[in-house]
Amino acid sequence: MLEQFFKLKEHNTTVRTEIIAGLTTFMTMAYILFLNPNILAGTGMDKNAVFFATAMAAGVVTIAMGLFVNFPIALAPGMGLNAFFAAVAAQHVGMPWQVALGAVFISGIIFVILTVTKVRQILVVAVPNSLKRAITVGIGLFITIIGLKLSELTVVKAGPVIPPTLQALQDGGVATLKFFEWNIFLGSFHNPATLLTLIGLAVTSVLMANRVKGSLLIGILVSTLIGIPLGVTVIPENFSPFALPDFSNLNVGKLDIMGALHMGIWTVVFTFTFVELFDTFGTLVGTADKAGLLDKNGQSPRIGRAMLVDALGVSFGALMGTSTVTAYVESAAGIGEGGRTGLTAVTTGVLFLLALALAPLAGLIPSAATAPALIIVGVLMVSAVREIDFDDFTEGFPAFMTFTLMPFTYSIANGIAAGIIFYTALKVLSGRAKEVHWLMYILFVLVITRYIFLGGE
Repeated sequence: MLEQFFKLKEHNTTVRTEIIAGLTTFMTMAYILFLNPNILAGTGMDKNAVFFATAMAAGVVTIAMGLFVNFPIALAPGMGLNAFFAAVAAQHVGMPWQVALGAVFISGIIFVILTVTKVRQILVVAVPNSLKRAITVGIGLFITIIGLKLSELTVVKAGPVIPPTLQALQDGGVATLKFFEWNIFLGSFHNPATLLTLIGLAVTSVLMANRVKGSLLIGILVSTLIGIPLGVTVIPENFSPFALPDFSNLNVGKLDIMGALHMGIWTVVFTFTFVELFDTFGTLVGTADKAGLLDKNGQSPRIGRAMLVDALGVSFGALMGTSTVTAYVESAAGIGEGGRTGLTAVTTGVLFLLALALAPLAGLIPSAATAPALIIVGVLMVSAVREIDFDDFTEGFPAFMTFTLMPFTYSIANGIAAGIIFYTALKVLSGRAKEVHWLMYILFVLVITRYIFLGGE
């Protein structure tokens, strides 16, 4: 039954491979279950309520992606988008979090309209292959940066300038670090988390080199166990793997849509929409490309359905009580393990739902144990750089700006925006305007307008 429904043989995969891939994706994404409540707590939202919303939204929407699209891509409340949500709805200084959830819900409806009218799907045709490959490379570098930060293999030491606080950002302030005021350093090998990551990298890379199935998952589990004597994996006293959190104060249905419409917060809605549009497009295309689900022109008839599930997921997440749900770059971890069909996504989604009962067990996995998997997946995705034509400067330079700005500005959207600007401008100014799809000109104007009137992300 699974073979027929998910077309496993057609995608050259097996049930075992897909389940291992789904487990691996979940392992690399599980941190959002505990990180998202901590971030959104700054708005006054109850942590247990956010935990429930995160697990439910990620589980249901990811299962929908697997069943209705047959893509091995998982979704959950997005990093960056949740930080923006926390900033605009900061307790005592921002709008009420109920209104912010209303804004997220509205942005999801906008996505549904853009998807049904096939505007989002045209993006797949409009964006040139060089930028699509650059998106894959950029996401690989972005994932690597996440892994390096989680492991504390890289640390940033700032000079006298104090990083901006949430209050400072709310007041419109910006703390700028000049090149001589900060430096990126290698983390200390005396740091147990860093040491655990290095051990995990060694174990996982040896497994990968020997083509062992489930290398990334085995690496995460082994690292978690090694982390116990190192003091990185902390097992609480009276630990029980089966314990439901207190869900007596859920935020289901507490969004304020009318409040969002009356507060004149279209700038906030536009920002949610703009960032999610490019983040999701980049992640869907990048991960689907790595899974071999796109044709030679970088297209797939299923991208439209994937975008519709994603769009509905945004509004569903808001109804559950969490910030914007989006496709996750960590899906590449499962794809790296051989995940090629929706069975991978269904497995990941089910695990998110089970996490409601296994919250303590999922919480045992330290960031340093998942960091090696993210770093190695970065290697797998960066290999797409070979398919970019750097001999043609109008193709190579926009691609370069795309995959460098993603990690260096910590934003997938910024990288794609830069690629759109430079690709369109260089083609036109070099007399090759006919090579540019008409939608690219519209995107060029929208991107420029966004950064002029709303500033950087």
